[in-house]
Amino acid sequence: MAEWNAFYHNEDEEEEQEEGEQSGDYRITGRDSLVFLVDASKEMFIKGEDGQPSNFDMTMQVVRSVYMSKIISSHRDLVALVFYGTEQSKNPRNSFKHVYVYHDLDEPGAKRVQDIDSLRGEKGAQLAAETMGSGETSFGDALWCCANLYSDIKLRLSHKRLMIFTCRDEPHGGDSVKDRQARTKAGDLKETGVVIDLMHLMKPGGFNVSLFFCDIISPLEDESELGLQVEPCEKLDDLKKRVRAKEQKKRAMARLNLCLGEGLNVAVGIYPTAVTARKPVAIRLYRETNEPVRSKTRTFHTQTGSLLLPSEIKKAQVYGNKQIVMEKDEVDAIKKFDDPGLLLIGFKPMEKLKLHHHIRPAVFLYPEEDQVKGSACLFSALLKKCSERNVFALCRCITRRNNPPRFAALVPQLQEVDEGNAQITPPGFNVIYLPFADDLRTLDPPHYPAASQVQVDKMKEIVSKLRFKYRSDSFENPVIQQHYRNLEALALDMMAPEDIEDLIMPKVEQIDQRLGPLVDEFKDLVYPENYNPESKPAAKRKTADSGGGAEKKPKVEVTEDELKVHVQNGTLAKLTVPVLKEACKQFGVRTTGTKKQELIDALIAKLG
Repeated sequence: MAEWNAFYHNEDEEEEQEEGEQSGDYRITGRDSLVFLVDASKEMFIKGEDGQPSNFDMTMQVVRSVYMSKIISSHRDLVALVFYGTEQSKNPRNSFKHVYVYHDLDEPGAKRVQDIDSLRGEKGAQLAAETMGSGETSFGDALWCCANLYSDIKLRLSHKRLMIFTCRDEPHGGDSVKDRQARTKAGDLKETGVVIDLMHLMKPGGFNVSLFFCDIISPLEDESELGLQVEPCEKLDDLKKRVRAKEQKKRAMARLNLCLGEGLNVAVGIYPTAVTARKPVAIRLYRETNEPVRSKTRTFHTQTGSLLLPSEIKKAQVYGNKQIVMEKDEVDAIKKFDDPGLLLIGFKPMEKLKLHHHIRPAVFLYPEEDQVKGSACLFSALLKKCSERNVFALCRCITRRNNPPRFAALVPQLQEVDEGNAQITPPGFNVIYLPFADDLRTLDPPHYPAASQVQVDKMKEIVSKLRFKYRSDSFENPVIQQHYRNLEALALDMMAPEDIEDLIMPKVEQIDQRLGPLVDEFKDLVYPENYNPESKPAAKRKTADSGGGAEKKPKVEVTEDELKVHVQNGTLAKLTVPVLKEACKQFGVRTTGTKKQELIDALIAKLG
């Protein structure tokens, strides 16, 4: 007997499941956690040259930006802020001196953002000096305090990361005992799964990582990561970029096997290179208590009004004027084509891949060594050979269970690095989904008078003047930005939201300066004299034959022989609804409805 909960259809759970499928597959379920461990020594408060902000002020701006991004995108993640090298002490049970826990490990909120704002600028430096001060440093105690923050959390954590912000490469001034204690505690933290990253800041004389912190930080998680940067951060943008590269999770859409032959599989992960940013879904609240509500749907019999069990509900499809009834298991079996995976079909030269074959955004393919040992080596060999021979691999791709199969082209992409040996593009395959024959359309473009060579040359001058180097990351979505500004203003009790600049609006003045007289010259070549594009077009004269009304479109008739050919070939669906209706009237076919499938079924019954 099914339980009562099975009678209900929970819409919210389905929405969460769909969101999870779109955002990616998680290797471990749980919440992410991030602890900022910030140096509060006097060196951190020294301002830079030419009015540059101090290292402490830059760190607070980065912490605030991470808090804001967590609130918007991952509000269930846990974040903490801990200062070390302080005069005052504040931590659980006050077990550690010169360690000040400013924020416990908890979900970020508006109050925490306001606390961070109070530590920015000159007033923030004064408040930090009054509240915490600067004193001795025991980095081992600071790491121990962070370990206690993690151990006090009863929730399941999927990812634990600790970020260290400092401008001192020798926090203990050469004290070997404290150095050894810190290295031991860092090793204990790494054994518990905590990833330790160093965000070292600029200081006079440079920052030497090898003196102390090279034994503290965690090794590279992935070859594609930026890893340990040799040069310290001097500018705020560099620090934000480095923190963002470490803080963002690499989510795989799916983890599959790439089958190169019988018994030869390579484990790969599919990663989206760009995901559409959308406004968050509105949460429904109970009017009196503001508590979130969950909607449930029950199915009732239309005649008896009795509650239907899931086992009593079946699905049907109308085919040939007959209702085909199927069980749920049969529907699932119809949907399943094969198990998820990539199956290699062959190789094609790159010139066979055309621009119109890109019908949806491409994704990125990268090996998963921890799934199948040797995947990275075989994947690298395949990538190298495809690149050398200038070919792409043609595969059949099924990303998820019950998903329809697609043909995909695996286009090789080799690694590129900049002058500082930092990775610009990672090595792997770009997965380009190919169209089926049914997806390709034959279009009849409208015929317009051709432009003269003088007009073409003039437009080329205009295009060359308006060219600029386009980068998609330079343009933010103004609708989403305004939405988040409004939410931020409400959450932080601001008088008004911050103004945003709509970067997608054309800069008219700059365009006019670049073009000069070219626009008027082009108008004189193309448009008649005294042409005004803003004036309303003249009203069309009514024809006498139509009696003042609009002309009716001629009826499209299909002969009986043509219809029979369509019936035999099963191509009636290619005809439009008006043509099918006219055919039914022409041959006296009576239909019960006006839907396309009903018209097709009626014609098949008459002429089949």
